[in-house]
Amino acid sequence: MEKKWKVGFVGTGVMGKSIVKHLLTAGHEVSIYTRTKSKALELIEMGAVWKDTPGEVAACSSVVFTMVGYPQDVKEVYYGEQGIYQHGDQNLIVVDLTTSTPTLAIELYEKAKEYQMNSLDAPVSGGDIGAQTGKLSIMVGGDEDVFNSILPLFELFGEHIVYQGEAGAGQHTKMCNQIAIASSMIAACEALSYAKGANLNPENVLKSITKGAAGSWSLTNLAPRMLKEDYEAGFYMKHFIKDMGIALDEAKRMNLSLPGLELAYETYQELANQGLENEGTQALYKAYVK
Repeated sequence: MEKKWKVGFVGTGVMGKSIVKHLLTAGHEVSIYTRTKSKALELIEMGAVWKDTPGEVAACSSVVFTMVGYPQDVKEVYYGEQGIYQHGDQNLIVVDLTTSTPTLAIELYEKAKEYQMNSLDAPVSGGDIGAQTGKLSIMVGGDEDVFNSILPLFELFGEHIVYQGEAGAGQHTKMCNQIAIASSMIAACEALSYAKGANLNPENVLKSITKGAAGSWSLTNLAPRMLKEDYEAGFYMKHFIKDMGIALDEAKRMNLSLPGLELAYETYQELANQGLENEGTQALYKAYVK
């Protein structure tokens, strides 16, 4: 018989909400906290138990997943007076799904050990569609035995789940992911711009190039949204800017030059300065459509 876990989840936003649904559907007992309770009402109706603080979530869980916006938000839910570390029991497993800094991931791991807890950094990729379908890519850092112990939970919302190494390795891998996406988004926008400039039918162009050597997740999933002027966030522009900033900082420490990433970062930042930070990453296309 499959083990049923007492799972906590902090941060039920665009992706977190879908992940919680998978956990509930599998029959696990799930306690949740997010900043705006009204946004979690659907999950409560499905059986999730509302808690007023991250600490209350931790106090009744054996595994707690967190998925919040920025590194400072991660620190707040873990270190605050009403945070996870202050209120969780020994042997609690904490899993940060937030895309955050490798340095913070290592810090969380070491602090968890002080509390006799276990910490994994497990950022994900796949956006709202991947979360909804349970086909996220999950890249994990931390102790391998801890990873193996909760692998069945990861399998509920992930399709490609890879243990990457010690604490921080998951976040470093996610930076590789975001660097690749940054350049592919530039490429998708440029390809569509060229198609229009050549008086081609962009939809027909996509039918060809998404299936050839140029194929990418961005072309398949986001380019059609660009053409429909559907800029609703599956992944917020502001969060992608945060991720690219982390990657650029890490690259600087490694003495690496990443001009493709720098161009994407600068272009996204210009759009954010125009008030578009809450639109989806596919809104990059607006920089190419005049």
